[in-house]
Amino acid sequence: MSFTVVIPARYASSRFPGKPLADLGGKPMVEHVYLRACESEATRVVVATDDKRIATVAEGFGAEVVMTSSEHPSGTDRLQEVAETLGFYADEIIVNVQGDEPLIPAKIINQVAHNLAARPEAAISTLCEPIDSVDALMNPNVVKVVTDRDGMALYFSRSPIAWPRDAMLAGQPLTELPDNFKWRRHIGMYAYRVRFLNDYVSWSPAPIETCESLEQLRALWNGAKIHVDDALIAPPTGVDTPEDLERLQAMMES
Repeated sequence: MSFTVVIPARYASSRFPGKPLADLGGKPMVEHVYLRACESEATRVVVATDDKRIATVAEGFGAEVVMTSSEHPSGTDRLQEVAETLGFYADEIIVNVQGDEPLIPAKIINQVAHNLAARPEAAISTLCEPIDSVDALMNPNVVKVVTDRDGMALYFSRSPIAWPRDAMLAGQPLTELPDNFKWRRHIGMYAYRVRFLNDYVSWSPAPIETCESLEQLRALWNGAKIHVDDALIAPPTGVDTPEDLERLQAMMES
């Protein structure tokens, strides 16, 4: 089985402009991501960017670079442009590895690719991990996912799903998770078939996608199947802000 890793790396960021080029242990952050991706079983690793500065740096450390439009509304649209530019076939698999996850384990890159290859009925594969606190369950920034018995996603939401009805009907604040359900947090790592990417960019945003601000809901709205699996390794938190970068730098130094 072969697959390609694409690393979207944008310079513009409201919270952290220039994030892919931020120094981390003497290397730009995007180089760390590239090196982790090269540790996977991918047959090709591509950095996709809309900024010449990032392209120059990535080419400098040996990466293959594809320049993409700066007008894409989502990372999924950017991946489709890469697939089209490189002439990928409809059945080829692309794994999207975000350019702000410098410690992403190669093992889970392989996991999503293998999971998708093993399930021809799925258009996407992704990962999740257990939710172990009430705070996380109630936090709208923690995206929850529920699946059917075969591991296919039924829904993703910022709300607590499934809703613990009996515990909430007791009239007391929820202080611990009930033991009758295993809640899961969605991990935003995806493998796609190129055929799906080509379909995705032709679809209008779905009402549920706009409401929840979760682009994977466009796939469910249009009948695409998403396979979800527990991550073999919980990935470290990515870098969203300069403060995140400082914490990660301190962790690496220790």
